[in-house]
Amino acid sequence: MFRTVRNLVRLFGIARTVARYNALPETLSDHSPGIAMFWRWVGNRKEPGRVGQRLARALAELGPTYIKLGQLLSTRSDLVGERTALDLAELQDKLPPFPGAKARAIVEEELGAPIAALFQSFDETPVAAASIAQVHFAVTADGREVAVKVLRPGIEHAFERDIDLFYWLAELAVLVMPKLKRLRPREVVDTFARTSRLEMELRMEAAAASELAANFKGDPTFNVPAIDWDRTARRVLTLERIRGVKVDEYDRLEAMGFDRDEILAKASASFFNQVFRDGFFHADLHPGNLFVDENGNIAAVDFGIMGRLDRATRTYLADMLIGFLTGDYRRVAQVHFDAGYVPRHQSIEVFTQACRAIGEPLQNKPLNEISVGRLLAQLFAVTEQFEMETQPQLLLLQKSMLTAEGVGRILNPKINMWELARPLIEEWMRENRGPEAQILDDLEAAVVTIRRLPHLVRRAEEAATQIADGGLRLHPNSILFMLERWVERRLSERIAIWAILALLAVIAVELL
Repeated sequence: MFRTVRNLVRLFGIARTVARYNALPETLSDHSPGIAMFWRWVGNRKEPGRVGQRLARALAELGPTYIKLGQLLSTRSDLVGERTALDLAELQDKLPPFPGAKARAIVEEELGAPIAALFQSFDETPVAAASIAQVHFAVTADGREVAVKVLRPGIEHAFERDIDLFYWLAELAVLVMPKLKRLRPREVVDTFARTSRLEMELRMEAAAASELAANFKGDPTFNVPAIDWDRTARRVLTLERIRGVKVDEYDRLEAMGFDRDEILAKASASFFNQVFRDGFFHADLHPGNLFVDENGNIAAVDFGIMGRLDRATRTYLADMLIGFLTGDYRRVAQVHFDAGYVPRHQSIEVFTQACRAIGEPLQNKPLNEISVGRLLAQLFAVTEQFEMETQPQLLLLQKSMLTAEGVGRILNPKINMWELARPLIEEWMRENRGPEAQILDDLEAAVVTIRRLPHLVRRAEEAATQIADGGLRLHPNSILFMLERWVERRLSERIAIWAILALLAVIAVELL
């Protein structure tokens, strides 16, 4: 009861802010004519801008957790609409800084030593202040220039309080408007809570930066600042200080003699390598997090939001994009069914038709007018109608693609970043989708089979013994079903045939 009363009071305050900005998402009012009618009465119609722009301003006023929520919603065009999602992607993660004295106190508490023992100097005025943390420049005791990221005081407690409210609202929304169940609001909150908790654990951010740096070892075109592990803890992260020019300061770039097309080529290659080559990508590459150093190379900062794609997902993504760009919509549909994203009981013909509706407007357009991020957003919105489960890793990638494409348009609006990365894409496809790759896949499946066979043989022997003793009766169809499901997950078709025959032979010998 206390939780309900407390959340109702907080909800009233949120509603007042949202009403003042007239910022109710259109998709939400579409699900309830009653809410739409009420909102026309209470909403401030004088507030300028599109609903997405007004919502971004309301969330910024509500505070850190709501800013992060807005960033998440920018990946869910199925929830808020495509135009609103694009507006939310522009939501600036900036807040007034907290006092430098508090930052010093947090650093000393986390690192267990006085500031004077850790740093020669520590600038009390932060250079950047966001919803989760702020950054101070400093010089270490041994003379190295560093950037120190410090978590906001009390942010963890405030976040957990807001998350509890979001769960309560998700449950209430489904209860009041059952149609919203399809949009899985509780799962949205789960994703938001998980990613935000990781972002507030700065040792995890340090580990992400270290992994990204290792992936680009030996590649001078993309640089990641080194981690000072001795001065890093749960609420403090110390990195090498990056000196450079932000990628959107093109006047300064040209004044320094840099070719923006070369910078765009390096940025395109680095993003492609993160997504396809490594399956581990920086998911917040907006202009404020990308710098050009004195050598004209790219340097990235802020590794709190990272994404991962396994090899199967990368293969799905490549096949799907090629299908769209070549007009092979049946291939696009088949990829979704093969990956298990769309349930088998759905019609592949109707899904192919839906893919055509998305892809046909792209045909005969120059590449610089095609947005892969927007294509993915449209696809995810349509696939909801076919019971495609939300794929968080792809939603994060879609947002990252939109952000990266925005950087590309800043550097040169006439060139598409995917066009620059085309040689890398073709090479990756040859290596991962050609005959040689298929042979490697089969060999890998064979190794897995060999490793698994002793375990399967033992289970077959146990089953055969129990059958012979009369202690177990299994219908043949159930055995075949279990084998079939295991084969689907673990084996290629050619290896599967031999594995099934071998297992059946073992069972037959034991039964005789």
